[in-house]
Amino acid sequence: MTKFSALRDACVLVPITKADTLLRLAEAGLYRPLWSDRILDEVTFAIEKIHPSLKADNKARHRATMMNEAFEDALVADWQELIACVDLPDGNDRHVVAAAIRGRADVIVTDNIKDFPRSRLSALGLSVQSGDEFLPNQLDLAPRLVIQALQRQSEATRNPALSVKEVLGRLEQTGAEQFVRAAHSQLWRLHDGC
Repeated sequence: MTKFSALRDACVLVPITKADTLLRLAEAGLYRPLWSDRILDEVTFAIEKIHPSLKADNKARHRATMMNEAFEDALVADWQELIACVDLPDGNDRHVVAAAIRGRADVIVTDNIKDFPRSRLSALGLSVQSGDEFLPNQLDLAPRLVIQALQRQSEATRNPALSVKEVLGRLEQTGAEQFVRAAHSQLWRLHDGC
């Protein structure tokens, strides 16, 4: 059986808390993550622009390398030839759709929804979801696994250490309000037995 595949655009991989949550859900087996070298280059560039000190230490590039090592089948290659087949409002986003087609993604996860018209993507056999659509869908499908992933994420935080509620607070700051509300509700159900 083929696992549900989600190609993630750079904008959902730059905020560390959102990227960490998405990666942990993939690690839990909820979906197969996909990205391209160009998407990872955009992530690296954006992180270094936000945090210039990370460029000197090559930490942003190291993050991309670690992602590829953790998910060996996530890197989509040979997508460039498909760019010419893609028509989007912002031509600079065509590479994302080309990689999604080549990687046989089911969905593109991006917080830049306006530049990925659903009608054009559906004609290519793709759908698009924002991070705040994708995350609640994962929670609906596997609530315990998602909550466990959030707990592992919380336990792994350092400087400062964050509780699950604080992790959710940071996710809310990245625009994942719907997911945060649903996760709080699920936490209450799981912990109170209701």
